[in-house]
Amino acid sequence: MPEIADIKKREECISLEEEVEERINALIAMLQSRKARLIEAARQTREARVRLLRDQVSRCAGHLQTTTGLLTFCIEALKETDSAAFLQIGGMLSMRAATAAGSWGAAEGVQEIARLPLLDLTLDDKPVRRAIDQLTFVQMKPPGAPLLLPEECSAENNSVTVAWQAPPGCGPGQRGPAIEGYLLELDDGCGGEFREVYCGRETICTVDGLHFNSLYNARVRAFNSAGEGDYSELIGLQTAEVAWFSWAMCAPGLPQEISMSEDAMSASCEGYEHRVVLSTVGFSRGIHYWELTIDRYHSDTDPAFGIARADVSRDQMLGKDDRGWSMYIDRQRSWFMHGGVHAQRTDGGIQQGSTVGLLLDLESTHTLRFFVDGQAQGGIAFRDLYGVFYPAVSLNRGVCVTLHTALDVPRHLLLLDHQLEDAYVCGDVLQS
Repeated sequence: MPEIADIKKREECISLEEEVEERINALIAMLQSRKARLIEAARQTREARVRLLRDQVSRCAGHLQTTTGLLTFCIEALKETDSAAFLQIGGMLSMRAATAAGSWGAAEGVQEIARLPLLDLTLDDKPVRRAIDQLTFVQMKPPGAPLLLPEECSAENNSVTVAWQAPPGCGPGQRGPAIEGYLLELDDGCGGEFREVYCGRETICTVDGLHFNSLYNARVRAFNSAGEGDYSELIGLQTAEVAWFSWAMCAPGLPQEISMSEDAMSASCEGYEHRVVLSTVGFSRGIHYWELTIDRYHSDTDPAFGIARADVSRDQMLGKDDRGWSMYIDRQRSWFMHGGVHAQRTDGGIQQGSTVGLLLDLESTHTLRFFVDGQAQGGIAFRDLYGVFYPAVSLNRGVCVTLHTALDVPRHLLLLDHQLEDAYVCGDVLQS
């Protein structure tokens, strides 16, 4: 047994020596690469300085040639014996001499450049020397598995909060492996693959924008310079079965003409043009039902109800562009609209006190249907809905609506939706 232990220790020493050799060689390679870049920088600086000197010398040579020509002319002028002729050219000669003298002021910079060293660079290697002197061995290994705190973990609406603490022995003042940060991972809510949702030093994290009615499994692990430690135990967090949401009061692009109640559930518009309002929650999976009551309807306008992408146009009726799907309706009839295309005119309208219901199925049929006072308004409005959709409404003057959420899907509406879809698949219902 002692011989086996000695052999194991020798193997560990050999492995450590090989690791040290590999890392030192990597550092040497980095120094060689840095050396090449520094030498190239020094050469480029020297060439730039030489070009500058040559340019200044060329300029001085030009000034000298011009001044020499002027002096030669002045000498010839001084030989003039006719006083009247000399007086005629004397003023011109004085001006030219003054101009020539001023042009030499720019040449003073040449003298300053000539006094400078060709390369005023010094290699600062003190930080590297200090780092080399500090190279040593440390007792480092990856940390253990963090401990989840179930009593502090929670799920609310379509977000989950996960809390944990450092692995045993790794807290402040303890002698366990150092911890540089944590990695939090969630699965897809259906038992699928995990993905990283947080990396940092905090020990609590809230993840928003998840799917409703989904069971998310969470796990966390710590890491340091030696690597990543083991995962914690899994914890399952169930998001809400039905969605609670409101109108987005502080969303970017919210039109100024829109007014909202303090709880952000009621909305109205002060302008004559349609303005779009989105909800605080977007859906990409599941079956969702919500309603809007018509609290005020004093004009012959036609509000539009439906869903939209996050980047829908806010300054026109919902459904005018290809990022909105809507039903716009007045006192007598309604139409479905998407991308500015109208379809399925249906008799029957709204009045003050009416309720508009929307059934969005992103689970099986991927469709959107509308209801007025509990009765279907037209057939299936839109199909093949994939992606993220926000409940939306477009309003103008004279209309005020209140949003009602966290509603269970009425069973008779869901059955009707599936019956219509089955009939459509069989060819019994033709979409307009």
